[in-house]
Amino acid sequence: MVKNNIKYNQLNSFLKSVQAEDIPGLILIFGDSYLLKHAFKTITSFLLGKDNNKQFALDTLEGGSVSMGDIIEQVSTFSFLVSKKIVAVKNAPLFQTQQGSQDISFSPSDLDHLISFIEKGIPLNHSLIFTTNLIDKRKKIYKAIAGKGLIIDCSVATGVRKADLDEQRAVLQSVAGKILLKSKKKIDTQAFHALVDLTGFNLDLFSQNIGKLIAYCGKKQIISIADVKSVIIRDKKDPIFHLTNAFMAKDVKNALFYLNSLFNEGFHPLQILKSFENQIRKLILVKCFIEQFYQNNTHISLKRINFNSFKQSVLPKIINHDELTKTASESQDEYLISKSLKKKKKINKSIDLFLAPNPKNAYPVFQIFQKSENFSLNELTQSLFFLSDLDYRLKSSSFDARTAIENFIINTCSRGGFVYAEKNKNRRHNF
Repeated sequence: MVKNNIKYNQLNSFLKSVQAEDIPGLILIFGDSYLLKHAFKTITSFLLGKDNNKQFALDTLEGGSVSMGDIIEQVSTFSFLVSKKIVAVKNAPLFQTQQGSQDISFSPSDLDHLISFIEKGIPLNHSLIFTTNLIDKRKKIYKAIAGKGLIIDCSVATGVRKADLDEQRAVLQSVAGKILLKSKKKIDTQAFHALVDLTGFNLDLFSQNIGKLIAYCGKKQIISIADVKSVIIRDKKDPIFHLTNAFMAKDVKNALFYLNSLFNEGFHPLQILKSFENQIRKLILVKCFIEQFYQNNTHISLKRINFNSFKQSVLPKIINHDELTKTASESQDEYLISKSLKKKKKINKSIDLFLAPNPKNAYPVFQIFQKSENFSLNELTQSLFFLSDLDYRLKSSSFDARTAIENFIINTCSRGGFVYAEKNKNRRHNF
């Protein structure tokens, strides 16, 4: 029996173990656009084999501009020119939720029609391939495809945990190796790291930049860091957490760098401001917990504690704290409901007050506890006053928001600490 769910990096070995007629007539490819394109090319080439009329055997449709009826009709229609036929629906909106008339998605009746067609079976020697960036395994259409077809997973972890970053780096190394092998070139370690830093995890852009370096180097066999600096400009899209991480580390240089990068990418000042507010509120919760923790654990330094010790001695107390917070929040909800002060539908907002929303992933909790030691509770309170005023000014007047946020970063991360509230007590509009 053919395995019905494989990763992109297993595709070549999988195809060596089967015949074209063993492949189901229904295929779903999802994930990163670069890996998806290569997986699509690989599977279609395998299915068509040595067919001399490949250009007539592959019909490509664009998901957002074709009806479900047209897709099913195309797959069901036999060709007089070729014995095998592939209908590919790229960017298929199978998993989007309809929220408005302008949203591109198939209706529930369209999906029911497709499921019925899948259950009847794809015509012999015909293949229907859907490609999409995102999927939802909870939906009925996914379960229908998984039950009858082949799913090729081209997704790559996008988080910032060590395992996620290691996976991203491995994919980048694999992509670089395959491209460089064709030109009989190599890239040295420093140059590779520099290229990743300039590009980020964007495989389409990364592969284009490798191509530029190959052309630039000419007959040179090794791509160096000097080549990277000469050819590649910084195209990396920095996520906003890079800014808040640099801020928590009191790394003024990098915080200002990422701030400038975000503004250049078109981020609105209020987006950046909200990120700082959320981070500082979280740090205040942590500092309040730490003050209580130190009263009974004077021998422990959270600044110097290692991760294993943190999990053993601190994390259980954090989890207990979150349980008490949850209980108090639920009790408050019950009281308000009983007094008819709140709708009967419960909305659990206590998770915003949790120190460890996901205790199984303890490392981010460990990091924020260590970085909180860079600030005093008073500094954080002063920062929140400043951000409150800045929020009011952004919504009510015009001024240089970038300079204001730059000054906030410099003042907050300076050794002298941040003093704001007393000097500006008449401007605290929201407190």
